[in-house]
Amino acid sequence: MSSQSQRIFGLDVVRAIAILLVLISHSTILIFPESKSNAVFAIQFFGTIGVDIFFVLSGYLIGRILLKQLQTQDFSFKNVLYFWIRRWFRTLPNYYLILIVNILIYFAFFNEFAPRLVHYFAFLQNFNQAQPDFFTESWTLSIEEFAYILGPLLLMILFTITKKKITKYQFLGVVIVIIVICTLNRFWFHENTIEGVSWSNSLRKVVVYRIDSIYYGFIGAYLSLYAQHFWGAYKWTSFIFGALLFTVVHAVITIIGIRPSVESMFFNIMYLPLVSISILLTFPVFSNWVKKPSWSKIITNISQWSYALYLVNYSIILLSIQQIVKVEAQNIVAKLLLLVLFWALSFFMAFLLYVYYEKPMMDLRDRPFFRKWSQSTKNT
Repeated sequence: MSSQSQRIFGLDVVRAIAILLVLISHSTILIFPESKSNAVFAIQFFGTIGVDIFFVLSGYLIGRILLKQLQTQDFSFKNVLYFWIRRWFRTLPNYYLILIVNILIYFAFFNEFAPRLVHYFAFLQNFNQAQPDFFTESWTLSIEEFAYILGPLLLMILFTITKKKITKYQFLGVVIVIIVICTLNRFWFHENTIEGVSWSNSLRKVVVYRIDSIYYGFIGAYLSLYAQHFWGAYKWTSFIFGALLFTVVHAVITIIGIRPSVESMFFNIMYLPLVSISILLTFPVFSNWVKKPSWSKIITNISQWSYALYLVNYSIILLSIQQIVKVEAQNIVAKLLLLVLFWALSFFMAFLLYVYYEKPMMDLRDRPFFRKWSQSTKNT
């Protein structure tokens, strides 16, 4: 956001929940790396849900930006480029800095470079295949970057074809087409993937199969702007239905004991969209949560630092601790101290990264040199 006053507190809550779920999940990896406990598995599972929350939230926010641009009827190359510039100043500086730090750390520990490094610089490490076991959290960033490119690019093409006139229904049509294509990609995966392939690495974390997770957020943005009465009047009904959908899906999975290797059709085609939809259904409540409680500053800070937290906590801090200390050999007191160290270092480094690098880089977007690209686009 361009200023504190423009922040929607409920969406800060969503972002804070997402990153805390990821950190809690990674905490179990640190102190129980070999555990087969169902409780540990459940905690780690909610870390994956944190990522899905980030996807839907990103789509919701970006979708609203593009829909507001639709009101100006200017999806010219100039304005789309300005949109991309603002997105890239938000995402790329942190990504490339942390990528380089990871390369150096990997070389320091293993005296060699990680495989397929060149792919990481173009976000191609997991475009249509599982990425190497290096900077593993970057898979989500590839999905988001390609989502940021694809939608605006298609809208720009449509803007040209329709002689500079796009309706809200055409916008929605573009979103639906992307979701359908991504679903067909997963169907192709289902029909052509050999048995024994990791579902998570080869489908859940691959760009061509997961871009639709962002575009469910676009549908939420569309409804919030063009069905405002429904979005506000039925927010709690929507929230309850979303919570029930999420609970029922996972209760059935748990009770029946189905797994991707057994019920591959369900997991390959249906499961991930159901998760995205259940998350999206909670957004009417959060997006209308404007009043800030006394503890709002804590949530706002966590929200602002969430991108930096996501980038530094695992590959840089957690894996470095595991390389330096044999965590599994420590007693419970030592493990708890390492856990405190993990959280403290994650927040401290995220704070430094946000204040002294991420925020200054984002501020460059408002320099006259870049603002000249568009006088009508007001992205955040």
